[in-house]
Amino acid sequence: MLRAVGSVLKRNKESIYGIARGSTSSSHRAFTSSTTVNSASSSPLAGNSFNGLRSLLKGQKAPTFRKMSTLAASSSESKEGLKLLVTGGPQARKWVGTWLFGSAAWVFSMVVLGGVTRLTRSGLSMTDWKFTGEFPPLSDEAWAKEFEKYKQSPEYKRVNKGMNLEDFKFIYWMEYAHRMWGRGLGIMFALPFSYFLRKGYITLRLGVQLSGLFALGAGQGFIGWWMVKSGLEEPPSEYSQPRVSPYRLAAHLTSAFAIYCGLFWTALSVVMPEPPAESLAWVRGAAKVKKLALPVSFIVAITAISGAFVAGNDAGRAFNTFPKMGDTWIPDGIFEMKPLIRNFFENTATVQLDHRLLATTTLLAIGTMWWFTRKLDIHPAVKALIGSTVGMTAVQVTLGVSTLLSYVPVSLGSAHQAGALTLLTLMLLLNHTLRRPSPSLLKSLPQVVKSNFI
Repeated sequence: MLRAVGSVLKRNKESIYGIARGSTSSSHRAFTSSTTVNSASSSPLAGNSFNGLRSLLKGQKAPTFRKMSTLAASSSESKEGLKLLVTGGPQARKWVGTWLFGSAAWVFSMVVLGGVTRLTRSGLSMTDWKFTGEFPPLSDEAWAKEFEKYKQSPEYKRVNKGMNLEDFKFIYWMEYAHRMWGRGLGIMFALPFSYFLRKGYITLRLGVQLSGLFALGAGQGFIGWWMVKSGLEEPPSEYSQPRVSPYRLAAHLTSAFAIYCGLFWTALSVVMPEPPAESLAWVRGAAKVKKLALPVSFIVAITAISGAFVAGNDAGRAFNTFPKMGDTWIPDGIFEMKPLIRNFFENTATVQLDHRLLATTTLLAIGTMWWFTRKLDIHPAVKALIGSTVGMTAVQVTLGVSTLLSYVPVSLGSAHQAGALTLLTLMLLLNHTLRRPSPSLLKSLPQVVKSNFI
């Protein structure tokens, strides 16, 4: 696959580097001229968020993100020095962008399905793995054979001893669906990729990025089996329940998050090569917000990864009280493992305490970002995204606490995992919107937005 990609990209090299040539237009608007410009006001958070989101959703008042993407992409085609990721005009960008957004959504669903598979304790039901996949059991004899293999596993002997065939079929189908959904993603990604390569739409830069993401996606199958295999081994103690290694689970989930972020960011770059900017004042305001958004994004990512260790250690099923952990704020034995570093990844109490602290830090960091940017002269889209991020953070914290107090039901646990990826999505969208415009666009912008709106 990678060799074919390189061959096609090499044949299309002439068209790849010729896309950015064109005359410099006298003006540029990423949004229509009817966007609200009361961004310097000091209104409350709810008002800012509501008005910003309303301005994005009302087509006559201000353009939506979809319209913003179309306008930015079409006008940027004539900008000197702007290197587009897709050749072939706006229609080609629309097709490629739709495919990439669809691939990102598929990965999102994979993450949610993986969480449901784990929470229903279905992940260890299939005791072997083939890269190309295999047909499920279709006869009574085949089901009996698969069930017999599962009976040899530590999970059956220590957790599910006495399980009947019908219950086994449920957990088997959950794991089988998760595996085949991943293989379906590979086909759904590879076929359009090959088509767009042959059409000459994919530039060298984009081809390299997507090839890397495809390779990482293929590697996910190996990482997933490497993770599952650790749960098929006998636990070190006769009192321990079999479960996958928290390190391998964290690697599997982090890799999935990385693939999703790569696909989503690339899709945004395809359909929105220029950030929304109507004045130099708004560009300067965006630069100030970016200084806060980058470290906040790092905190959000670290908190999400820490959640993988909570899942890997089943730490959500311990200390099911809030805000205290049991009867104390800091439980005993948080540093009992040697060496000390192991406690942060393997000690149930320490792992949950870390996740609580990181979640609180995330809430405070995003709230602080909103507080320090609420009076800045910035684009209404940026204000709306910051407000939406604060709201999603509050929802995610509520989901986390509810999941803990309810002893991790499947519905709340999977919703909490989806919420983490949703929050990360908003941070990606915010950072992408805060990019610095191209030099040609900067030259065409006025100092301030000239028109007064509503």
